[in-house]
Amino acid sequence: MATIRTTNDNLTNPADPDYKLPLLPLNIDLETKLVLKKLKEASRALAELKGVALSMPNQSILINTLSLQEAKDSSAIENIITTHDELYRSSPQLGDYASLAAKEVHQYASAWMAMAERGVSLTFFI
Repeated sequence: MATIRTTNDNLTNPADPDYKLPLLPLNIDLETKLVLKKLKEASRALAELKGVALSMPNQSILINTLSLQEAKDSSAIENIITTHDELYRSSPQLGDYASLAAKEVHQYASAWMAMAERGVSLTFFI
């Protein structure tokens, strides 16, 4: 049975199947007081993270952990489910994996890091 629309209210709801994305650039002011305050907070937090990272003797631990987390989350979308425990018990250098899912996630993270090292923009993939 077809539904007859009497208003365009549903066209502004992203959950509606007939929803249309607005054209860019958006006709709204993004430089509001709230956004600028959040930008200031984010900038301060990034500066703090940079300071902490510089004090780490092996910064790759942080980077590898983040890439592994991203790989785990992205793989879950494809129904490849693993746990942090399985990931950290696995040893890709030795080819020893706690599960097939952990192996898949490690391979995803390795590919992700290889692209980053080659200078490929990863913003499309995140």
